[in-house]
Amino acid sequence: MKTDNNENTDLLNAEEIEVAVKETDTNAAQTELENKSEHPKDHATDDGHDHDHEDHDHGSEGGWISQWQLLVALAGLIIMLTLDYGFHIRFSKIVELPIYIALYLLSGYKVLDLAFRKAKRLDFFNEFFLMSVATIGAFLLGSYSEGVAVMVFYSIGEFFQELAVNRAKTSIKALLDVRPETVMRLNENNKTEEISSYKVKIGDIIQVKAGEKVGLDGILISDKAVFNTAALTGESKPDSKEKGDRVLAGMINLDSVSEVKVDVEFTDSKLSRILSMVQDATARKSQTQLFISRFAKIYTPVVFGLAFLLVLLPYFFVSEYNVNDWLYRSLVFLVISCPCALVVSIPLGYFGGIGLASKTGILFKGANYLDVMAKVDTIVMDKTGTLTKGIFEVQKVHAYDLPEDELLKYAGAIEAKSTHPIAKAVLNYAGDTGAQYHAEDVQEVAGMGLKGTVNGKIVLAGNARLLKKFNVAYDSELDKIDDTIVVISVDGKYAGYILIADELKDDAKIAVENMHNAGLKTVMLSGDKQSVVDNISKLLKIDQAFGGLLPEDKVNRVSELKNAGRHIAFVGDGLNDAPVLALADAGIAMGGLGSDASIEIADVVIQNDQPSKILSAIRIGKITKKIVWQNIFLAMSVKIIVLALGAGGIANLWEAVIADVGVALLAILNAVRIQHIKL
Repeated sequence: MKTDNNENTDLLNAEEIEVAVKETDTNAAQTELENKSEHPKDHATDDGHDHDHEDHDHGSEGGWISQWQLLVALAGLIIMLTLDYGFHIRFSKIVELPIYIALYLLSGYKVLDLAFRKAKRLDFFNEFFLMSVATIGAFLLGSYSEGVAVMVFYSIGEFFQELAVNRAKTSIKALLDVRPETVMRLNENNKTEEISSYKVKIGDIIQVKAGEKVGLDGILISDKAVFNTAALTGESKPDSKEKGDRVLAGMINLDSVSEVKVDVEFTDSKLSRILSMVQDATARKSQTQLFISRFAKIYTPVVFGLAFLLVLLPYFFVSEYNVNDWLYRSLVFLVISCPCALVVSIPLGYFGGIGLASKTGILFKGANYLDVMAKVDTIVMDKTGTLTKGIFEVQKVHAYDLPEDELLKYAGAIEAKSTHPIAKAVLNYAGDTGAQYHAEDVQEVAGMGLKGTVNGKIVLAGNARLLKKFNVAYDSELDKIDDTIVVISVDGKYAGYILIADELKDDAKIAVENMHNAGLKTVMLSGDKQSVVDNISKLLKIDQAFGGLLPEDKVNRVSELKNAGRHIAFVGDGLNDAPVLALADAGIAMGGLGSDASIEIADVVIQNDQPSKILSAIRIGKITKKIVWQNIFLAMSVKIIVLALGAGGIANLWEAVIADVGVALLAILNAVRIQHIKL
């Protein structure tokens, strides 16, 4: 329950999470962490404040006091109180005082130590100094048992807080455990050898036995295999893969021995990027967290000032002024004023939201985006790869004025330079184009298609607008075809078209229906022709749908919605979606099929590409915000009531410490509850 002027209030800050993450990383990462600890320096968070390592996380001696120390101090206090109030047995001050001092030091030496170290730097406005003043004051007034009780129950609160924080760290470590540190690589003699995942190179072949985790991203070269993808997507349903399909680090092989050809280095694997996102997310604070941090810096000195006035002012207005009585009231005031519940439960609550999302295959890149998603009232979606599977298949090939196989070879050669799902469909259908068909100088024309040179001939492959742009005449009947087509021209002449079909995702319809039930407006933006877009929009019952859009047109549409006062979440997966993802209040990327650019720019990443997870992300944001504000209301209302009672002499130190620690524990439990909510 820490709070000081160096923003130690944020218990789940970047430094702690970084330590938690790196503790389970590979030897190289461990060495990096050791180097950091040998040369400590301030680690700034995104709000511009530094964390002081000297007294940052309950000291460097292994956390808060041990469990046995707390038990001994608590047992001793209970025995003394039972003898006093139960059997009316009281010891002389010479006997009683040393016993209470021993119990006080046993439970509170950590608080005294931190208060002294801060006081040396003239930092008096922190809860350690506050607790020290209150408890030492109680001893000076002869209230030994109450002074010890304040320290014992405060330390119990700190102990439970540390358990909650350690549990949060453990969840991160558990996530890291899905990334194997070693893999079995096939050497030149076709024999397996165990090697560090860091040392595997692109093109190496690794072997994954049944029950083992895939160590790196790659292409399955075995005939087929079945994988558990829960670590990446949050879905326990097995995923069948065939030869040539992509498999990712963290997937668990459920079938026979499989071989994977690595195509991405360990540090660039999708799982490594997920872990980096989770780690970075804890460093990005929400506006509520930033407000509480600023509030605590002002609140604590104000409380000290009020406590001082509570002792001083009655001297001028109360006829029978008793300094001990008013000093005692000020001590109660100091104890109850400690903002523990706020500064502990709020960051813990946001971390719980990030953890809940991660379990369901949704990655928030910062606590601030939980707040943003809670405000979203309009979902704007791309079509291909977001609402449709993005797995295209060639349905028909129509050649005009040249043989069909030649048309396919021209198309295949130029589409080989693109990673778009449509290009892959054409390439798979065309097969090997042969060495005599080689594309050069291929350029992507945004929202239209590709232009390049094949065997010295200028080839265009894309939608009809591409041919219009380069003044190539084509059959006007093509404009009436509702399905997706790739129109091709060779040397300025229309050569034919390839008809492509895509499927809706299994949960697309129910996802849009649930969005409407939640009161959300739905909009679809696509570069595909309007007739195709209208058909899908009608099938899914989307509120508005716009087709034939270039990337800049999508930006304009989203800008119009924002100017109308809508809170926008844009969902996309392609490179051309990157500008809109950046513009929207919340950018959501489909992480499975999505391009690297869209995933990097997005604020939220859906790992299993399911549209239904869009609403889940919004619900998680709202749940987190609700619980955080429950804690704020609980803490502030109880403190205001007990502060008033303490100032009026009605509440004593016992009631103050129980109210303070009790509220803090309730707030912590409420925050931890987020991680166990089922969506």
